[in-house]
Amino acid sequence: MAELTRQPRRPDQRSRYSERHSLAMLESSQSFQESSPQASLQADRVNRSLGLLGQATGLGRTQRTPVLPSSRRDIQEPSSQPNLDYSLITPAKPLRSLALEDSRNYGASPQHQLMFTPSQRLSASLMETSHNLPGKSMLTTPSLRAKTAVDQSVMLTPGGPLDDTRFDKFNLLVEADPGVAATEGLYEEFFQSFKSHQSSTAVFTLVQKYEELCQEQVELLSKLTRRAIPGQHKFEKTRQVLYQLEREKCTWRLLGSLYQDRQMTADGMEDEGLDIQTSYEGKSEKEMVSNLYDQDASVRQAQIIVDWLESCAADQVVSESERVEYFSQSVCWENSLHNMQQRAGGGVPLPKNHVTSLDPDAPIRENKNLADLDKEDEVRLLKDVFICIRSGQMEEAQRLCKKCSQSWRAATLEGWRLYHDPNVTDGTDNEPIEGNHFRDVWKKVCWRMAEDERFHLYERAMFAALSGNLRELLPACNTWADYLWAYFKVMVDQKVEQTLRDHLTLSRPLEPLPPNFDQKLLTVQGIFHELQATPHKSVETQAKFKQHIVQKYMILDELDALTEEMAEWLSNSNEAVGGHMIRFMAHFTLIIRSLGLQTREEMSVRIIEAFVKDLIASNRTELVAIYVAQLPPSLQVAYYAKFLEGISEPDDQQRCLRLAEDAGLDVAAITKTVVENIRTQSDDAISEFIPSDSLEAVTTEEDQRKIDAITWLVFDPWQRSEALKQSNALIRTFLELKKHDAAREVFQKVPADSIDVIMRNWQSSAGSEPLPPDDDNAIREHLCIKSYLDALDAFNDWFNHYHNKKPNGPVYQESASFHDRVRFEHEEREFEMELNKWDQTLSILTKTVCDTAYNVLLFVNGGWMVDQREGHDPDAIRGDQLVRLRERCIPLLCTLLHTVLHTRGLYRECLALADEIASEEFQLYKVFKKEELKQFLSKLRESSSCLLDQDLDALGFEI
Repeated sequence: MAELTRQPRRPDQRSRYSERHSLAMLESSQSFQESSPQASLQADRVNRSLGLLGQATGLGRTQRTPVLPSSRRDIQEPSSQPNLDYSLITPAKPLRSLALEDSRNYGASPQHQLMFTPSQRLSASLMETSHNLPGKSMLTTPSLRAKTAVDQSVMLTPGGPLDDTRFDKFNLLVEADPGVAATEGLYEEFFQSFKSHQSSTAVFTLVQKYEELCQEQVELLSKLTRRAIPGQHKFEKTRQVLYQLEREKCTWRLLGSLYQDRQMTADGMEDEGLDIQTSYEGKSEKEMVSNLYDQDASVRQAQIIVDWLESCAADQVVSESERVEYFSQSVCWENSLHNMQQRAGGGVPLPKNHVTSLDPDAPIRENKNLADLDKEDEVRLLKDVFICIRSGQMEEAQRLCKKCSQSWRAATLEGWRLYHDPNVTDGTDNEPIEGNHFRDVWKKVCWRMAEDERFHLYERAMFAALSGNLRELLPACNTWADYLWAYFKVMVDQKVEQTLRDHLTLSRPLEPLPPNFDQKLLTVQGIFHELQATPHKSVETQAKFKQHIVQKYMILDELDALTEEMAEWLSNSNEAVGGHMIRFMAHFTLIIRSLGLQTREEMSVRIIEAFVKDLIASNRTELVAIYVAQLPPSLQVAYYAKFLEGISEPDDQQRCLRLAEDAGLDVAAITKTVVENIRTQSDDAISEFIPSDSLEAVTTEEDQRKIDAITWLVFDPWQRSEALKQSNALIRTFLELKKHDAAREVFQKVPADSIDVIMRNWQSSAGSEPLPPDDDNAIREHLCIKSYLDALDAFNDWFNHYHNKKPNGPVYQESASFHDRVRFEHEEREFEMELNKWDQTLSILTKTVCDTAYNVLLFVNGGWMVDQREGHDPDAIRGDQLVRLRERCIPLLCTLLHTVLHTRGLYRECLALADEIASEEFQLYKVFKKEELKQFLSKLRESSSCLLDQDLDALGFEI
């Protein structure tokens, strides 16, 4: 009796009651960036308020989520921002068992036994210390750096161990948006998961892994946003990424559940052609519904969507009843009871329009009100119960009712269960009977209560959800997911009721369905048409979210339209697609491809191309190869070659080639393409080149980049032939541009044993067969280039020795003393010795110049830069280059050789050079232009004049 006379709570005690975070889930202001500015501003204010509240109460710090009864799912920690999306969990068991679950009922699947929630794992790797950071190599992935930055940022937030503004060295981290950096690791994690689940049988395991990765990131970002200082805007991008990843998690969950069932249906795992009339005969309500799910894929998949939407909502529901007492645990409506007891004891009159009875129907029957505080408690309880029903947690809803001493309300929520007597079929009498034998009566009452405006909005919505009353259910829904859940729940309810009414046999007539129950039969297509035409602005806005569009097309099973839509997003220049969305679309496309579902291949390729481009642009080096391998072979070489053009460090180059080989790419074709792409850049410089008298042009940075590109072809000995061809092509270009130093550097890039390696490789594969013409010509050209560069080097040595190393003789002075004259004679003797040494060296260098120059001019087997064999596919560009090189290099070399011989007084050798040029065997005269020939003949005339001055004839013979 003492309990019944307990004083009611005072109004000032209400300050310790906070609104359930799960209620905010139902608000439409959650659309952040994509909603209206007013809604965004309102969400900002809510954020700041929650942050201040968290600091004041200590709830902003990391706390352990209350453990709920086993009937509830694992619930994630509350976030400071409500969510727009809910996500589906991949089934814990094959969906074949869907219809066999006791919880499988006609539209309400409250216990969700066919689903499971992934455990709330914390990313322990994100808490590693900064000494684990990798080096500065291009191959370093951003995940570890991002995670460490996040940890330090979290430490700097209120309540963190480094909450001190005196730490100036962390100012940069404070200004950054750590959540964006934290999610960079998702790229690598998705890559590792995709790489380790390449088997076609592991597709749904991979989908579940993707969902778990998103969930882990959502948990991390939620903690960051909760720790954010109120009023700070540096976490705005973090919140945006958080919402995006929540939607993505939702989509992966739907894909895992829905398409697993569709795949099983397509594989013929259902009993086709079963006689429905026979299968329903003598069955209970529960068995009939089980058979319906077994036989009708559309109903079963609609139920999967309902379960998905409910499990998504369950992820967002956080019970605070274990931490904060909202309601009395012993007496229902205690403040109203107190008022009535005061009137009975002391004659104090009741407030105006106050109830005089406290039975459950009193407020409606008397059309009077409860005490104000009881009324607030009642509304809060009704909201919580509706949220539990929305999230498929019927047992939790009943637990809340019982906790608030409203066991009668918990009993009203029990009537939805389908009737089943196991003793009839099993022949035993000790099994409990399940469900409600008068469910039809209960459902009719629920329908009437849902339409009775005297009940509160959420109480009407509760019974509308259980009775299939769509018109009364929608007013309590505020998000796109809520609307979708309401429509699909009612559609499943219609299908189930139709089946039961058609085939159920009872000893009594069933209560007729309400007149409006099946007035408008819902279909999947019709549901989305209804959602597009909804007057609810927030729902209309959320329907345009990209992930919601993806989910819509998945439910409609219109993958062609979905891939076209995603490709359109990528091509729409007015709307930038974020990196995480591109990552999702690419992996979604790969999953669909792994399932063998038909889509427009060109659109799928465009999506994967966009992801590859994004990886290349963001320098995610280790991730590129495996995704390039998902492109058609014609594009694999082009994209990976384009990627390799930006890799300059030799260690990184070898690493990238190993990754390409592991991914199954054509490494030989890729490296060849890389070199060709770099080599052919700015080729128009050759056509624009104007010959000058200068013997050497400057090597530019672009030239150096082309030279370094040859390195790509020397890693693999089996590519040595291609290395020779590409280096020859680059040297030809440099020689045409008179960039001899650049040509020498390219020549040195090719290992000295390349010809031997080419021969050994060919003999190991073809035996004694001759080399292919292209390889043979490449080797000959390589030797031609070597001889020409040797001749130029010899001339440069001669020129340097002749002009820069000739000793200078001593100067004699007439007025010199005896001592100075003696010193002069000594220096003169030393000068003569040095001059003799210089002359001997010059003679040797002159002979070297003659030998190397004649090696070029009289090159064996047809001449310098002349192919001996015609290739299978002649290169016209190369042929033209060879002709131009002969026309430019041979006259130049003849002029240099004449200069050396004439300078040394070897005039007869100068005229002998003319004989070689005029010889018909090599026909060198043909490569001289008319003007060049005139100049060369003029030089020969000077040599002949010198011979005549020596009393010899013009050809150097004695007269």
